[in-house]
Amino acid sequence: MSINTISRFVGAVLAIGVVIAFFSFDHTVPFLNNIGWLIGVAVASAVIAFIISPYISVVPYRWMRETSASDLVAAVIGLIVGLIISFLIAIPLANLPGTWGRILPFVGTVVCGGLGLTLAVQRKSEMAHLFQTAFTSRRTRERDRDEEREKEKERGKERDKEHSPQFEPVTQILLDTSAIIDGRIADISQTGFVSGALVVPRFVLNELQRIADSADTMRRNRGRRGLDMLNRLQKEATVPIEITDADVEDVVEVDGKLVKMARTLHCPIITNDFNLNRVAELQGVKVLNINELANAVKPVLLPGEDIHIKIMQDGKELGQGVGYLDDGTMIVVEGGRQYMGMTIEVSVTRVLQTVAGRMIFAHPKQGSNGSGPSFQPPPKLR
Repeated sequence: MSINTISRFVGAVLAIGVVIAFFSFDHTVPFLNNIGWLIGVAVASAVIAFIISPYISVVPYRWMRETSASDLVAAVIGLIVGLIISFLIAIPLANLPGTWGRILPFVGTVVCGGLGLTLAVQRKSEMAHLFQTAFTSRRTRERDRDEEREKEKERGKERDKEHSPQFEPVTQILLDTSAIIDGRIADISQTGFVSGALVVPRFVLNELQRIADSADTMRRNRGRRGLDMLNRLQKEATVPIEITDADVEDVVEVDGKLVKMARTLHCPIITNDFNLNRVAELQGVKVLNINELANAVKPVLLPGEDIHIKIMQDGKELGQGVGYLDDGTMIVVEGGRQYMGMTIEVSVTRVLQTVAGRMIFAHPKQGSNGSGPSFQPPPKLR
């Protein structure tokens, strides 16, 4: 026997019991005093209960077990609203005379509760949109109020600035990881050419620590050197060093964070990174490149000038020798290979400026005598 059949029989029996109980405790209805009417009403109630019992017991149970949480929430809200309406309707219905004053409030409660539940489930999407719209509009109003308060604070600060004595603001300069690892910024800061506060963002410091903890020996040494240079900057530099916790949430890469922070603070960036230099310039951020500074302060040599240079190694072309100035500038000497290890006088022929730096080409001056180890050609074989 199925569960629906069981619920039908149980409903019919309950209906007959309710009619008999009602007849036993209420003798005010005249037609129920007749046994024939009593049997007829009991049979009719049993038939109606036999038909509708599954729909008020089994079907709601299955629906609650299989439905989604959103439907259950909507059903509870609709049932509560329906019961509140039925309570308001029951007040005048309870004042009706006789049995109607007791039956109609109950019927109103069942009808209003069922209608509220059904309508809420069917219109749950519209209800959710209504609540979402109300919540969004409330948040929009709160955000507008917050923005208005922030604007009022900014206007107050501007008024305070207008009435306060004017001091020259301290210029902030952001330090990139490559500039810290390079180390020359420590010497430059001691010369006094850097004016302002050097700012190291926390994400740059974290990148420096990741490099120092790298498994690669070269990267690890570079990272540790950068940490040592940063420590030296804090102890010996004549300009203030600041570690800021300010971050850029919507950017992942360190270079992107630096550029956006520089645009926000309206300050330049010190770096040796060529790619960062180009990206920052494209976005209107001023860049102080240490390599460009080093190239700018190198001595200027013009074609035709004579200098003394020590030949250190072979060049790429046949017979070339390579030497270096004190600042590291490479000089390629045509025919200088035969003077390997000797200091000779050369004459500058041309100067090339490349991305990597300045390159000078020269040739040995006629009649120059090299100093240092003498060059002896190998003996001829007979």
